[in-house]
Amino acid sequence: MTTTSNDSEETGKFGFERLATDGRARRGRVTVAHGSFETPAFMPVGTRGTVKGLTPRDLAETGSQICLGNTYHLDLAPGANVVEKMGGLHGFMAWEGPILTDSGGFQVFSLPKVEIDEEGVTFEFEKGGEAVKLTPEKSMAIQKSLGADIIMAFDHVVAHPASHRDAEDAVYRSARWLERCARTELGEHQNLFGIVQGSIYPDLRRLSVQMTCAQDLPGFAIGGLSVGEGHELMMDAIDQTEPFMPEEKPRYLMGVGYPEDIVEAVARGVDMFDCVIPSRYARSGVIFTRRGRIRVTNARYRSDKFPLDANCNCYACRKFTRAYIHHLINVKEILGSVLATLHNITFYQDLMRALRKSIELGVFQQFRVAFLDEYLNKEKRRELGMVQMLEGADRGALPWDTEHSVIEPTPVAKNRERAGRSEPITPPEERIEERKDLAEE
Repeated sequence: MTTTSNDSEETGKFGFERLATDGRARRGRVTVAHGSFETPAFMPVGTRGTVKGLTPRDLAETGSQICLGNTYHLDLAPGANVVEKMGGLHGFMAWEGPILTDSGGFQVFSLPKVEIDEEGVTFEFEKGGEAVKLTPEKSMAIQKSLGADIIMAFDHVVAHPASHRDAEDAVYRSARWLERCARTELGEHQNLFGIVQGSIYPDLRRLSVQMTCAQDLPGFAIGGLSVGEGHELMMDAIDQTEPFMPEEKPRYLMGVGYPEDIVEAVARGVDMFDCVIPSRYARSGVIFTRRGRIRVTNARYRSDKFPLDANCNCYACRKFTRAYIHHLINVKEILGSVLATLHNITFYQDLMRALRKSIELGVFQQFRVAFLDEYLNKEKRRELGMVQMLEGADRGALPWDTEHSVIEPTPVAKNRERAGRSEPITPPEERIEERKDLAEE
């Protein structure tokens, strides 16, 4: 099924086109003043004006079309006024494509000694320890100075677990703060997204989506997730939210996440994602592959001639072995983190491109099952409650398209030939300890 909606790309204003659907999954395109990006989209996180370890040229080579900056950290250093003088975040970081900035709310609420009142949030400044207050109006002013194309409303975030009363208070306060954000005059090219809260409570999710989407904004986000609730509760919360969001506007799931979370959220109608996971995990040697995650710093990869992933065509996989990247990361050479980050973000972008293609072809469900069957080990399937869904999966139902979206592809056979092996190695199933400190890149 193919559909379209609102402004065209030629206007230079915000626009969202729904190009195809397959079940609840959507394939679209968002257009802003600095260009367009295809959806479902993954936005690498450039917290302080950079995706750690990558130049903008590298980031573009991964297939990334939009990136994210953080209001709180950029205001701490170098200061929003400095960024504005340098031509805004686009000029400052030399990224020509679209940029989204978060409101700083998630970072602020994760700090110790936070005081919340109707006016805003008071916290201790990292430099000097003096008290600082961040309000909806101040968040909007900072984001206006940063010059991002898409800016996020300042909302009240509660971590999991939260009582129904605390989550309800956050829902109503977020709605009141959204009204204040919407009254703030932004730059002509800037577009405000509202954020739905409600923790894991179905009644609060529906209440919040109703109040949030009552504002006539260009797009909306699902917030308050990926804060410790786990995969199944996250998906339940999306199911209680997404059906009540406007179909003609993009939907953004904030801070998510793992590949399995992204695939399942796309199945539920989500269009946009961001997370520090691919870049943060890369710096400790955790590598994403089609057959699951591996930790390349483990001893078994010390003499491994194979690329990080034989099915990947990123620069790291075309030129270097697991043994080399194992060595670099273990001796703390910067290049190891650079190559691992380049690969992980390419993996994410290739996954998004494959998701988009499967929706266009009307075979999203086949790809969903085939990918998860190949990617998840048995223990993880049980943990995520996916055993029944993946029974009888056919991995060959939809082959992964290895042609890279930006650079000329290298035949996978060449990678295998260089490694001196005729067949790819399936990495052993490894249990990698989950990190919980994703609030800051």
